[in-house]
Amino acid sequence: MSESRFKLALIGCGAMGQLVASLGRKGGDEIGLVFSSSNANQSVEDFSQHLKGHDAAIDFSIATAVLRNVEACARAGVPLVEGTTGWKQDQERVAALVRDYDAALVYGANFSVGMNIFYRIAQTASNDFAKIDQYAPFIEEAHHSRKRDAPSGTALRLGEFMKERYERDIPISSTRAGYIPGTHRVGFDSEADQVLLTHTARSRQGFASGALLAAHWIIGRKGMFEFGEVVDEIVSDGS
Repeated sequence: MSESRFKLALIGCGAMGQLVASLGRKGGDEIGLVFSSSNANQSVEDFSQHLKGHDAAIDFSIATAVLRNVEACARAGVPLVEGTTGWKQDQERVAALVRDYDAALVYGANFSVGMNIFYRIAQTASNDFAKIDQYAPFIEEAHHSRKRDAPSGTALRLGEFMKERYERDIPISSTRAGYIPGTHRVGFDSEADQVLLTHTARSRQGFASGALLAAHWIIGRKGMFEFGEVVDEIVSDGS
């Protein structure tokens, strides 16, 4: 049997956590600690002790646990990939933890590589359409009924990119129904025509693959990075 590439800890063992574990093992990584909701009452100190010895950790749990998970990983000296969304209000406190512990963190509204390239496409389109007054921008997103946050973190991120070009808030509509994995549309509408850019997630596999890519990338680094920076570096390097 070949030696494992990296030893990874998983925080959250729902559908995303299980998929990350499956893909990680297939890729040659060792899955060490799996921290589930049944461990939620464990102190940060105890949690950080269990994390030691891992090359990186990946968190797909809940927004209210993000601060605790970041601190535990920072104390343990374990780089963290933060895949949970809905914690924007805590971003400054997270940044302070990363800085104070000289830690490493990759976060993102969406860990799909395809979506992060879609961000780049949407930015380019917004740059052009914003120069023509007759086109009105909008964003539409749809997810499964169990998704808690609406609009999605991805839609809000798209809105931030577009707001920089239009210098005004971009309208976002959200749908939560059934089992939709995730669909995002960026539109530019005029009286004459409409241009619609669409990203559709066929499954969660793209998110899990991106999280593993980020976990491998962050090992040996320090600081707080947005996942788009990871993709930008890879695209720029041509690797």
